[in-house]
Amino acid sequence: MSGRPVPSRRTVLYSAAAVSVTGLGAAACGPGGESGVAAAPTAPVDLGAEKEVAPGSVKLYRDHNVVVGRDEDGALKAYSTVCTHAGCAIDRLEEDRLVCPCHGSEFDPRTGEVLHAPATVPLEELRVKASGGRLVAGPGA
Repeated sequence: MSGRPVPSRRTVLYSAAAVSVTGLGAAACGPGGESGVAAAPTAPVDLGAEKEVAPGSVKLYRDHNVVVGRDEDGALKAYSTVCTHAGCAIDRLEEDRLVCPCHGSEFDPRTGEVLHAPATVPLEELRVKASGGRLVAGPGA
């Protein structure tokens, strides 16, 4: 015998469960996780052809963390798709809402407003313009 107390089965199982749950949280929301901590554009970004966003529609640009909407009159609006709750990249546009994969926050892609918590702050609005048949978004756009 080593003289050290032997942990109970309950203690071993509890510790294993706590480590597993903690590890899952880090993978989902931490840097380097599947979604990771994302960043909004820090300079103008060419998103592609202007015609990709028809009047009355929205388009999610996952690679740039931007969503662009165009109202029926043709006016453009853009928002960062970095969740204001934990900084995760929002990678799903489901009908009329953006859904964050980390904690389930939901946002209106046309207004940036929060539709479902835990986020409480709207998405950051970005400048957007059409130039030469291309959409450009971000600071200085």
